[in-house]
Amino acid sequence: MDNKLNEVRRKIRLLRADMLSAGDNIRKQVNRDEDCSEAATRLMAMRAAMVGLIAERNRLGGEERLLNVDERLKLDVRAVSRKQLARALDGRER
Repeated sequence: MDNKLNEVRRKIRLLRADMLSAGDNIRKQVNRDEDCSEAATRLMAMRAAMVGLIAERNRLGGEERLLNVDERLKLDVRAVSRKQLARALDGRER
């Protein structure tokens, strides 16, 4: 089951990258005043595929809870220096 879940996550990651690329292409076409209907249709198909992959991921138990603004602000996400990281790792090994 873990392998299947990891495979679905990999597909989501790749599809996300493809969707970003397609969005960039659409923006470029719009800026050049070109027809972007074909690219937009492909992007909508990718979005439908993404919904299916997310449903599959959630079915397999890989649902990821999204944090709200307050929860994200409370996270301690300070950068850790290499010295601090080395000290933390040395402390665990003892």
